[in-house]
Amino acid sequence: MGTVRKTITLTDQQDAWVKAQIENGHYTNDSEFIRDLIRREQARMADIEAVRAALIEAENSGEPQPFDPEVFKQRMRHG
Repeated sequence: MGTVRKTITLTDQQDAWVKAQIENGHYTNDSEFIRDLIRREQARMADIEAVRAALIEAENSGEPQPFDPEVFKQRMRHG
């Protein structure tokens, strides 16, 4: 996997916060911190897309069926 060098601009407050994360031992350097943020955002977006896909599937599954909580409980108890 190749790498690309980037230059980013942060506010003083953001820079201080990143430095504090490094000083507290959460990350070894700025690059590791930024890569972790990107990975987390990628995972969050994948989760959102999975929920969207499930909602679309549910919407396309047909008419709603009546729900009987007692029948549901019995099924849960007896497998």
